[in-house]
Amino acid sequence: MTIALNHTIVPARDKVESAKFFAKVFGLSFDKSAVGYFAPVRVNETLTLDFDDDYSINDRFDVHHYAFHVSDQEFDEIFTRVQEMGIPFGSGPQNLEDKRLNDWNGGRGVYFRDPNGHILELLTRDSNMKESQ
Repeated sequence: MTIALNHTIVPARDKVESAKFFAKVFGLSFDKSAVGYFAPVRVNETLTLDFDDDYSINDRFDVHHYAFHVSDQEFDEIFTRVQEMGIPFGSGPQNLEDKRLNDWNGGRGVYFRDPNGHILELLTRDSNMKESQ
C-alpha cells in the first residue's frame, strides 16, 4: 500500500483570505464555490490544504511549518511572486527576513511567512529523497 497525505488543516484567522493568499503565491486555483466548513486549495492530485478559521481559540493557534519540494522552474515562479508581493523572505527558519536564499543539499531554498504567521518553505533538493526534480 502506498501512503499519501490527502489533506491537512491549516489554522487561519480568515479561511477564505488565507486560501486566496496561498493559491496566489503558489500559482494555484482557488475555487470559492468549494468553500464550506473549510476553504480548500488543491496542491496536487492527492493533497489539499484545508484552511479553517474555526480552529483558533481566542484568535490564537500554533504556528506551523509547511515545506514544499518544488522543481527549479516552480521555485523561480513562486519566488518571483513572493518578491512581487513584497513578502519578506529569508534563508532559514531562524532567518526569515535576511533576503537571502540557501543552497542546502545542492539546491535552493527560501522561507517566508503567510498572513497567519505560518512558515512556508520552498526547497528544490530534498536530502531525504534519492532523486530530486
